[in-house]
Amino acid sequence: MENFIFQNPTKLIFGKGSIAKLNAEIPENAVIMMTYGGGSIKKNGVYQQVKEALKNRSLIEFGGIEANPHYETLMQAVTTAQKAGVTYLLAVGGGSVIDGTKFISCAVHYNGKNAWEILTDPAVSKKITPVKLATVLTLPATGSEMNNGAVITRAATNEKLAFHHPLIFPQFSILDPEVCYSLPQRQIANGIADTFAHVLEQYLTYPVNALVQDRFSEGILLTLTEIGVPLLNHHENYDLMSNFMFAATMGLNGIIAMGVPQDWATHMIGHELTAMHGLDHGVTLAIVFPALMEVMRDEKHEKLLQYGERVWGINSGNPELRIDKAIEHTRSFFESLGIKTHLRDYNIGQETINTIVERFTKRCWRLGERQSVSPEKVRDILNKAL
Repeated sequence: MENFIFQNPTKLIFGKGSIAKLNAEIPENAVIMMTYGGGSIKKNGVYQQVKEALKNRSLIEFGGIEANPHYETLMQAVTTAQKAGVTYLLAVGGGSVIDGTKFISCAVHYNGKNAWEILTDPAVSKKITPVKLATVLTLPATGSEMNNGAVITRAATNEKLAFHHPLIFPQFSILDPEVCYSLPQRQIANGIADTFAHVLEQYLTYPVNALVQDRFSEGILLTLTEIGVPLLNHHENYDLMSNFMFAATMGLNGIIAMGVPQDWATHMIGHELTAMHGLDHGVTLAIVFPALMEVMRDEKHEKLLQYGERVWGINSGNPELRIDKAIEHTRSFFESLGIKTHLRDYNIGQETINTIVERFTKRCWRLGERQSVSPEKVRDILNKAL
């Protein structure tokens, strides 16, 4: 096991009726800005619950944060927050709203000329003291409700970049599975795929004798394979939804990452597909991951065999055949969720591949747990995904 330091300060408040506890968690003198997306929270009752819980508080609103939150929209929210003297942010939504709110929390106190620097220069964000934030989660997927990362899209340049800051962990996050009952099937499928991919990025690398972390990861993966399809057909099953919600949080809150190498090449490639073509994030991961497994099978050989045996029960045949089956099972799982897993399914071809490789080359990016995924390896992966 590798050396590690772990700290996660986010308080989780989980279960039915938890939104009513909001008032007691936010400081009495806070000037609060509630952020949200396209308005679904007004249809499913979440907005009304939040407003009721905070009815006697200083509260303003900023709605309209997109899926894959746009830098341009978020800068409007920054201006609103600055004019109102906001001291506390409350993100009510899924990962996009939460990620966008994390950016807002940093940009409110940014003093430079171009706040996009927060995404491109880690030294810039580290000099900022963010506004404190909390979340009411309405869409399980990204784990952003319990981590210190965010991914932002700049529509003007078709770029999608991530950043981290030690002080943008939410102060607390409220997770009520009942608010997810009204989610469209597509969003649930994307959330399952996203969570599955998060775990694989931290698990499917190379062995470092991290026995507990491996078993934690395998437990989340097995849970998702068990509840995935049933959940799509039974949105209002509390046990299914609560297990999915918790799995998504546990998939990216740092616990399974302790002391193990991490990959994240699939995510970096997937971000480009979203930025260029607007594909759902979960869809891009389902496209890229099976192809990456194939191209990187030699470097991931031992863990692919372990994954195949422990998650899919593949324990017979020669090693290469077992790896083939593990990759096949992964693709089939994504497709069982209704997600198509090839670029050709979305009319994406060589022009996009060339652009992504060119971008990675200009950025001098080498990805993966060993930094061995060169831009040309990215080309191989995307060609395999065609």
